[in-house]
Amino acid sequence: MLSKSVEDALNEQVKNEFYAALTYLSMSAHFQATNMDGFAHWMRIQSQEEMGHALKILDFISDRGGRVHLKAIEEPPSTFKSPLDAFEKALEHEQRVTQMFNRLFELAVKESDYPTQGMLQWFITEQVEEEKNASMAVEQLKMVGQDNAGLLMLNMKMGERKPE
Repeated sequence: MLSKSVEDALNEQVKNEFYAALTYLSMSAHFQATNMDGFAHWMRIQSQEEMGHALKILDFISDRGGRVHLKAIEEPPSTFKSPLDAFEKALEHEQRVTQMFNRLFELAVKESDYPTQGMLQWFITEQVEEEKNASMAVEQLKMVGQDNAGLLMLNMKMGERKPE
């Protein structure tokens, strides 16, 4: 059984994951509108992953006898100055999410909630990959700078991303 504090914190994280899914979907729509289909594809897959994360936590709450409370989600940003701007925002977001999962883990440790610690360990490991992927995209975009040919090649490469 989940403690009230862990249940509340997990419900908040469900909201955060749904917000992330909407943010990445918004980024995808932005890239579609600017004819950057490869970047749009990458962001759409990222959105789907975040939705999966939300559902994984939601199911965990339910499996542990907790009550799921879906909370209102704020509107995500919808315009970005450049692909680099969007991916820098994605990296910043992933870094915030890592901090959120670290705080959740600390709460689970404080509450001696071993099942929640086990579930959260998967997310903590996942965040290493999430930050790496966003960071790599940022670095590659910095390398190509304003070079249209490089940007086009990177856009095409991003379009090759496969769902995990």
